[in-house]
Amino acid sequence: MTDSTLDLEPQTRVIARLADGVRDDQFTDRTPCPEYTVRNLLGHLLGLTVAFRDAGRKDLGPTTDTSPEAALPDIGPGWREELPKVLAELAEVWRDPAAWTGETRAGGVPLTGEEAGVVVTDELVIHGWDLARATGQPYAPDPAALQLSYGMLLAAADAPSRGGGIFGPVVPVPDDAALLDRAVGLSGRDPQWRA
Repeated sequence: MTDSTLDLEPQTRVIARLADGVRDDQFTDRTPCPEYTVRNLLGHLLGLTVAFRDAGRKDLGPTTDTSPEAALPDIGPGWREELPKVLAELAEVWRDPAAWTGETRAGGVPLTGEEAGVVVTDELVIHGWDLARATGQPYAPDPAALQLSYGMLLAAADAPSRGGGIFGPVVPVPDDAALLDRAVGLSGRDPQWRA
């Protein structure tokens, strides 16, 4: 997947900036994830950040063993303080090369450290796009994170489980489209989606 670790801090800062730009009156707005409103998407980002922080630490338990489909994610009253804090912790944990080695779990799924690092990178890139689109904010993901996400999505494009699980069917995008649009299409989203 990758020959070295990736610094997640640039992408976690992008997510923190986007979250800071969300207005309270946008919480019930729809997102590119059909089952999520903005508040659910924020709750999912918070939950996955905690889960992958703990997965990187190899601190396995309820946060790493609970499926993201177990309940509709939501946010509590302290989410504006909590999300940037756990995003910073996530970046710090994955800065340690040990996070990218060995065995771990996230969402109840056994993963190598490297697989978990790639998956969380993809989650941050694609859900960052989701949040930006849903709230009308500009989005420029970290280029290194985007490249890693695209590589993972491209490798999964022909998987027999497409259309179910974490990805919907690939949305065709021209070969000469921007890398972000191609990644978004591979994730099962329409790059032209608007709120």
